[in-house]
Amino acid sequence: MPTTARSAPSAGPSPAPGAGVRRGPDHTPRDHDRPDVLTLEEVLARDPGDVRVLTGDRPTGPLHVGHLFGTLAMRVALQRHGVETFVVVADYQVVTDRDDAGDLPATVREVVLDQLAAGLDPETTTVFVHSDVPAVHQLMLPFLSLVSVAELDRNPTVKAELAASGRGLSALLLTYPVHQAADILSVRGTLVPVGRDQLPHLELTRTIVRRFDRRYGPVLTEPSALLSQAPLVLGTDGAKMSKSRGNAIELRADADATAAAVRGARTDAGRTITYDPAGRPEVSNLLLLGALASGRTPQALADEMADGGAAALKAYVTDALVAHLAPLRARRAELARDPFVVRDVLTRGAARAAQEADATLADVRRAMRQTS
Repeated sequence: MPTTARSAPSAGPSPAPGAGVRRGPDHTPRDHDRPDVLTLEEVLARDPGDVRVLTGDRPTGPLHVGHLFGTLAMRVALQRHGVETFVVVADYQVVTDRDDAGDLPATVREVVLDQLAAGLDPETTTVFVHSDVPAVHQLMLPFLSLVSVAELDRNPTVKAELAASGRGLSALLLTYPVHQAADILSVRGTLVPVGRDQLPHLELTRTIVRRFDRRYGPVLTEPSALLSQAPLVLGTDGAKMSKSRGNAIELRADADATAAAVRGARTDAGRTITYDPAGRPEVSNLLLLGALASGRTPQALADEMADGGAAALKAYVTDALVAHLAPLRARRAELARDPFVVRDVLTRGAARAAQEADATLADVRRAMRQTS
């Protein structure tokens, strides 16, 4: 990656406090004043040919509205801009934090249907399954030689995943950041959508690239981070919306199930509706969902609801979500009637991803003098 030389000290006046600080859309100072961390707006201002994205999901269950307003919306925006995107359905990673993966082929199918219904076009976005591309996992072996156990053990994302799992630390979880590096580098990804808590994962990928290139020669490219600015959507119990917690509003659900989920969502004892994410997270989450589904701001919706109470707010959110999701659910039902659509998408995706990963593996092995 190109670096910027440090300029000599200037004899001119000192800059004002905050001058030159990169700021987010709300004009607050960004906490990632680094050239390798970008926002969606910055990416969309670039030539799409300069970027290749790798992103993905663990198929632990069907996708939900948190995904729709977050990662799926970002993927569709990148696709519309013409950015080449690879989406990995990481089936091998399901057993990172559980013993029983369930009916994994069925879950993979549900996840792919959700993505297609949300707007991913397999003609322009490559969707593939981890286990269909062996070269990805072969790349993990040389990459493991470039990091220490101590480095993996210090990774804060691994620590957080371990605490959430309630299990002992497995070798698969410990080495998960290296597996992710193999995912990214196998398809020559230059940009990876992440949340702030996942930046250490990506930094390890960048470290692996630097160490490999120093040891064997310039073969790989350090990826940049596409920092997600999607709002955090809580589940119906007030915790983070999660497929495994049973607190999610699934994309595949029908209108009645959506209404039941919103009706049972936790609120508080306050009579007046106000948008206060820190002080009233449950009520604020309902306002956020209603706003996202209706194209408004949470504050504007709170002002309208005012003294209406939780019942009126839930009724509004239900109607807004059902209307917003109706076209997606209709597309999904149509796709699901074709028993071959997911198979065909994944077959084409695996061929495309394998072409890239095989070429990367060949370059890596050549640099390591394992082949002529």
